[in-house]
Amino acid sequence: MAQSQTLVQATVGAQSVLGKAMIVAAGSVLIALGAQISVPMLPVPMTLQTLAVVLVGLTAGSRLGAGAVLAYLAEGAMGLPVFAGGGAGFAWLMGPTAGFLFGFVALAFAAGLLAERGVARGFIGTFIGVAVISALLYVPGVLWLTAITPLSFGGAAQAGMVPFLLGDVVKAAVAALIVTGAWSALKSRRG
Repeated sequence: MAQSQTLVQATVGAQSVLGKAMIVAAGSVLIALGAQISVPMLPVPMTLQTLAVVLVGLTAGSRLGAGAVLAYLAEGAMGLPVFAGGGAGFAWLMGPTAGFLFGFVALAFAAGLLAERGVARGFIGTFIGVAVISALLYVPGVLWLTAITPLSFGGAAQAGMVPFLLGDVVKAAVAALIVTGAWSALKSRRG
């Protein structure tokens, strides 16, 4: 399928290197803000990070979306309080949530591919696509949780996946509403 424009490209056109760096920086800030909206749960808190990661990928594309997540992880590793609950430091990249944090890179990239391939234009395609790629985030998240904690695979799935499934469906719907609404607004503005 032919490549399609992302929302960022459709809105601001081709970007310079500086423009791309600004998009990556803005994406990392959005992810950090999403991490601060949190429901404390152990061992993995429920945040709006996944929604932010998906939205960054859907709007900026695969490479810039993944770049924003990498920038976010680097900011946190350097001590900026960007992780859930204001957490910071390299230890977060080795702790119970590390599988999810590193999985965010693939999540943003996959969301960007949905946008670039034109799948993320309508509500249904965006919703289904986001729901599927969000479910794939549990692979590294649960596997890492199993490796780093005394939990069995089943216990890690119960602690790090099951409580979040309904929230992921809601976040997929919210992402689909935001993205399709943005495309509609852009289309009506140009029309």
